[in-house]
Amino acid sequence: MLVETYDPFQHLAVSAFVAAIPILLLLLCLTVFKMQGIQAALLTLLVTFFIAGLVFHLPFGESIGSIVQGVVQGLWPIGYIIVMAVWLYKIAVASGKFAVLRGSIIGISRDQRIQLLLIGFCFNAFLEGAAGFGVPIAICAVLLVSLGFKPLQAAMLCLIANGASGAFGAIGIPVGIIDTLGLEGQVTSMDVSMMTALTLPMINFTIPFLLIGLMDGWKGIKEILPAILVTSSVYTVSQALITIFIGPELADIIPSLLTMGLLALFLKRWQPRNIFLLNGNGCESEHASLKDVIKAWSPFYLLTMFVFLWSLPAFKGLFAEGGALEFSKWAFVVPGSSIEVGVDFIGATGTAILLAAVTTVTTTKTIRMKESISLLKKVIVDFSIPIMMICAIIGIAKLMTYGGLTMALGEAVATTGAFFPFLSPILGWIGVFMTGSVVNNNTLFAPIQTTAGSIIGTNPSLLVAANTAGGVMAKLVSPQSIAIATAAVGETGNEAALTKMTLKYSFGLLVFVSVWTYILSLLF
Repeated sequence: MLVETYDPFQHLAVSAFVAAIPILLLLLCLTVFKMQGIQAALLTLLVTFFIAGLVFHLPFGESIGSIVQGVVQGLWPIGYIIVMAVWLYKIAVASGKFAVLRGSIIGISRDQRIQLLLIGFCFNAFLEGAAGFGVPIAICAVLLVSLGFKPLQAAMLCLIANGASGAFGAIGIPVGIIDTLGLEGQVTSMDVSMMTALTLPMINFTIPFLLIGLMDGWKGIKEILPAILVTSSVYTVSQALITIFIGPELADIIPSLLTMGLLALFLKRWQPRNIFLLNGNGCESEHASLKDVIKAWSPFYLLTMFVFLWSLPAFKGLFAEGGALEFSKWAFVVPGSSIEVGVDFIGATGTAILLAAVTTVTTTKTIRMKESISLLKKVIVDFSIPIMMICAIIGIAKLMTYGGLTMALGEAVATTGAFFPFLSPILGWIGVFMTGSVVNNNTLFAPIQTTAGSIIGTNPSLLVAANTAGGVMAKLVSPQSIAIATAAVGETGNEAALTKMTLKYSFGLLVFVSVWTYILSLLF
């Protein structure tokens, strides 16, 4: 916060209401007014700029610096990660690997409800744990479209499915970041990880049922109930055990791989009596050998390997102050402000995905580097508008943070006393809706959650876990997620339609988390 006070009206309720205008405006633009995402984001950015400057008295230079920092972060690392992930997917398609990969999934079951569980839920969770930052939405939605799903339907299902894994994306960073914040009460990432096991398992178990219900109603749930139970039970139990006894780092990766493997084995002995095909049409594929299937999945093995390497503390240490690769980081202070902007050229997760893509090209005979560069150029063009939208959204978040708007909202919610645990997840929802990141949400609001917990006598770890869970529910409708999803399936400009499709599920899950957190607060 770079202003003297987050309460310019000397009345916290009024200041918080004004601070909420950017959030309300963005939601209205995307739902009621049905504006395109980029238009809604730019309008909200302009309004936020004036509110932060004229009402909360953020200096002009600091306001410009906030926007510059948001734009740079939208381009790097977020835009960088998205472009590299989609490029890797395009390489897999052009090289023929994707056709074999798709065939390997169809070979498990031609029933497209089963395919949704394998790709939309299991593979989605795996990519969330390995890379995060929109990668699972982009890749899994396109995979489903290639199997016959309608574009916006595929995007919606992947966004909802991501609610089971978003808390532990990118090697558990959303919860792992807790250890760097020095929270009141010495709350650790392990404390929060254990507390999530009181709430997230119920959501995780429910989501596969919800996905199939949205696709084929109660009839579909009854017809493939055994497969749903295998998926829900294995993923829910394994993730709960890992979060309780190991921690957040592998809480997506191991459960998703275990669930996918056991579901595939189960389907060798059981298949639904009625094969469900969207519009009566399935996707046929030629049989491939085990060797070819292993090769076809290689881009994603490489993705996992490189991203995991990039997440290791020893590797990260190379880019820290005094590290051997410190020189690869570039930082500057925006002129006229105190805001520093930095770019990590090599240490960014996007570079790990870049290496996976380059390795795939150089080890594959069916695609040449020149062709892959052409694909990269097309991806950059296709995603230019969605990335601009993301830059604007992060600019809004930075203005709200530095201008004190975020603090006004947080403090207003924290004054509700014993009722605060009910509102705690809502604060997390707001944080992710504005920033698109559970990591940023916990960075912003975890200190407020622990302080409020200490004041009202509620376990601070429970409230930070609620902040995380509530934030995950916002990923279903976060403008960043919506922009990535629509662009991935070729529906840029239909952000309002997709937001409307997912909004009620985001709110419904948020209400559950809020009520359940309040109940838990009476016990802890």
